[in-house]
Amino acid sequence: MAASLVLLLVLLGQAGGLYGLYFIDKLDAALYDLKVRMFRPMTVDDRIVVVDVDEKSLKEIGRWPWPRSQVAKLTSNLFEQYGVAAVGYDVIFAEPDQSSGLPVLEKLAKGPLAGDAGFSERLARLRPQLDYDSQLAEAFTKGPAVLGYYFGFHDEQETVGALPPPALDCKALSGLGITPMQGTGYNGNLAAMQAKTPFGGFFNMQPDFDGVARRMPALVSHKGQCYGSLALNLTRAGMGAQSVKVKPPAGLGDSAAVLDLDGLTLPVDAQALAMVPYRAQGAFAYIPAADVIAGRAPAAKLEGRIVLIGSSAPGIMDLRVTPTAKAFPGVEIHANLISGILDGTVKREPARLRGMLAGATAVVGILLAAALPWLTPVWSAALALGLIAVLFGFDLFAWSALNLSLPLAAPLLAVLSLFVLNMSWGFFVEARSKAQITKLFGQYVPPELVDEMAQDPERYSLRGESRVMSVLFSDIVSFTSFSEKLEAAQLAEMLNVYLSAMTRVVQEGRGTIDKYIGDAIMAFWGAPMSDERHAHDAVLAALAMQRALTALNPRLEERGWPPVRIGVGVNTGRMSVGNMGSEFRMAYTVMADAVNLASRLEALTRQYGVGVLVGEVTREQCPEIAFRPVDRVRVKGKELPVSIYEPLGLIAELTPEQLKQGEGFEAAFADYQAQRWDEAEIKLMELSRANPLKLYQVYLDRVTHFRFNPPPADWDGAFTYTTK
Repeated sequence: MAASLVLLLVLLGQAGGLYGLYFIDKLDAALYDLKVRMFRPMTVDDRIVVVDVDEKSLKEIGRWPWPRSQVAKLTSNLFEQYGVAAVGYDVIFAEPDQSSGLPVLEKLAKGPLAGDAGFSERLARLRPQLDYDSQLAEAFTKGPAVLGYYFGFHDEQETVGALPPPALDCKALSGLGITPMQGTGYNGNLAAMQAKTPFGGFFNMQPDFDGVARRMPALVSHKGQCYGSLALNLTRAGMGAQSVKVKPPAGLGDSAAVLDLDGLTLPVDAQALAMVPYRAQGAFAYIPAADVIAGRAPAAKLEGRIVLIGSSAPGIMDLRVTPTAKAFPGVEIHANLISGILDGTVKREPARLRGMLAGATAVVGILLAAALPWLTPVWSAALALGLIAVLFGFDLFAWSALNLSLPLAAPLLAVLSLFVLNMSWGFFVEARSKAQITKLFGQYVPPELVDEMAQDPERYSLRGESRVMSVLFSDIVSFTSFSEKLEAAQLAEMLNVYLSAMTRVVQEGRGTIDKYIGDAIMAFWGAPMSDERHAHDAVLAALAMQRALTALNPRLEERGWPPVRIGVGVNTGRMSVGNMGSEFRMAYTVMADAVNLASRLEALTRQYGVGVLVGEVTREQCPEIAFRPVDRVRVKGKELPVSIYEPLGLIAELTPEQLKQGEGFEAAFADYQAQRWDEAEIKLMELSRANPLKLYQVYLDRVTHFRFNPPPADWDGAFTYTTK
């Protein structure tokens, strides 16, 4: 829980804007780019046209920069012949054009040819034709021309050329928390040209921290005045907007401010940056500049359009990295922003975004930090996936329906990291608990029980305690004579095979191996894991051991080893269980009279020729298993007699014939107990003819004995054994 809260505090600092973590910012940027690509319009916007200084135009007109007379003709044709709405220049006219030779002629007129009246007269007549800058400046008066320029942001930047009129006084932004980028210098157009048009727009790009152009400055501050971008002022010129006004945020979802262009709006953030609503690359028509100059361009594609003059020619083309492409024409970035202003699709970040993100991160984080430690891995994964789906769904809805951009990396990382942290911690704790449990009980209980115990290790320990449990003893019949037939190495190998097979049966029956005593096995049920059906499981394991032996004996005989017969005794009662022994050696075991009786029952199986014997308490706790009574006996060391039974199997799985035999012997045993010797003998002989078992012969011998040697008058039907 403490680790989760520390992680949450780190993410809250990021969400609240106290600091920036690169990998979180990078994730936000990646999610932003994904949404741009998912929802970008794939249609062509024919309201905006790029007049392209392409390779074809360069071949026809000449290398760039062209003489200003050609740019003047291009501008004049756009306004006069094609009737465009506005023209924006993604180039700067910062220096005089000397390509006409006019400066050389004027130098001659003032120098060597100063006294030549004819030369001066001819120069005066030619000057208008050779003054390309004046021609271009005059062309700017024929329609809304927006001249491009750029700001510098370093200390002591020089100023070149002239600035256009500002978009607004920066005082209009006071109180809104907006601080535009501060331009310290600029590279503008020739003052004579800028004076001919009231419009101009900077074309500075402002890439994000990773070099991707996601936002464009809409305003830049210089000496207290705010100047508009090329996209902003070209839209304004094309739509006839007279002014730029600032609207403060009106609601929780509004951006820091909205720039109002007589009805058209552009939301901006606290740095006066606007998010570019990118369309697919190629969403704008390109018309070669040479075709416009020559008058060959189709008028229908230009009339009434907003025109950007740019270049796709190698060497002069401005390429940028954007969310949609690694090499994107810079002129199209301006076009995309203009398109977004016209459509009202420029995304906005809520002015109170940091507070909203911090709140969302806190709510999500506290919910998970509180809930995950108490949930199972499946429910934890379901909760985490559900929260991620909700966050993604809300983000996509906000983007597509509300035009909101919500950087949700911090809340998403809160969900993922807290989930991973809790799962990792849970795995570590579980692994440590499992290791502890395995260290304590791994040699006694099967691996699947260790896994169950590891889920709640606090419940299990080796300390001694008293429980009602069931215990099992098994032993190979006549092991001494059996072992004499094998060499020591063969005997050890055979015992390993036998004990492995029997141990597997016990563990599959959820039993705990207590110890091996030579060829004997001691196991118990009900510890260390509680088992309400311990008697039932122990009896079924005893029967399963006999079946497993039937399958094992052919394998033993194939290897030249004699077949094995075993006796199994099972008893139920209260026992002490725990780690017992001395300071030199300890063992997790059980001790009680009920344990001793189980050992006696195993030994008695040889007397009756049965595979399994169980005590009376065991029989009472197994209503689903069929038993037949075997005897009432006093074992050595006990004064009170006990009833012993042979389990036949699950009632639902026994055949009618097996049930009939069990009922037949039960009737014969009842006659024997009541000293009805003749009736008992008849029933026993019928049973023996059908299935000659040693058990039937034992009672036939007893009936014969008691017929001639009647038991005493106080006989309780019990047979007393004087040996173990």
